[in-house]
Amino acid sequence: MKRGLVGFVVLLLAACSTNTPVDPPDPGPQPGNHRIKVTVGDTEREYLLHVPERWKPTSAAPAVIALHYRPGSAQAMQKLTGFDARADRDTILVAYPEGVGGQFNAFGCCGMQDDVAFVKAVAAQLVADWKADSRRLFLAGVSNGGDLAFRAAVEASGTFAAIGVVSGGFYGTRTEAADYKPASRVDVITLIGAADPQAETFRQGITAWRERLGCTPAADPKPDEQSGKTLTRCPDGSRADSYVVKNGGHAWFGATTGELADTKTTTNASDVLWTFFKERTPQ
Repeated sequence: MKRGLVGFVVLLLAACSTNTPVDPPDPGPQPGNHRIKVTVGDTEREYLLHVPERWKPTSAAPAVIALHYRPGSAQAMQKLTGFDARADRDTILVAYPEGVGGQFNAFGCCGMQDDVAFVKAVAAQLVADWKADSRRLFLAGVSNGGDLAFRAAVEASGTFAAIGVVSGGFYGTRTEAADYKPASRVDVITLIGAADPQAETFRQGITAWRERLGCTPAADPKPDEQSGKTLTRCPDGSRADSYVVKNGGHAWFGATTGELADTKTTTNASDVLWTFFKERTPQ
């Protein structure tokens, strides 16, 4: 090949390599904060996901799905709970679903969207794409989000190992049927503010849950007058524990910022729920 032709070919190859963009390889799931889409029926929904730095796709990690109040948002729930810092410490995934118009379709309200299907879809995606441990999926919620957590415990039975509800409850027409209860074991813990305008409704709800499952009181090794703990054991092996927090209002107890912040009590809802979830072991 003549020298001039060789030079032309070299220049042409260089131009092609310069002008043709090459997409970098997809690194796959990574630690950090992500906004993720999931399809529910024919609707696209979103949630925030916090993935700890020490998370590895080769190890199945527990996961917590946290449902916000009404009107609220995924980001507001992220800030209110402080779950991200706990997740970093214990290497647990945390997802924050985004309600439609700032709310979820639970018992008393809100909207017509299928939020039980939404929560199930988030859980399934965490298992499929983020290697969450399907035996250690937990659902937390406050107020309207707490109501949805109770609904999902029944209508998505078998999905979650435990639910944690703060300032929310098991109530309304849907819950009145005697057979409206989970078909498989799910542990429950709920925190109710003694001064919450809905406190009596929430108390009646957890009482109905216990009666429906045949739960009975259990000894408390660490009684705490401030928190008003009641521990129970149910025939299916589950727990249905409750705290009635002295002086507590309609709040996420122990939160220092946010619309549902409450600094009047010594109870910290995030710590109580996190400890309860961590103690759940696969059966």
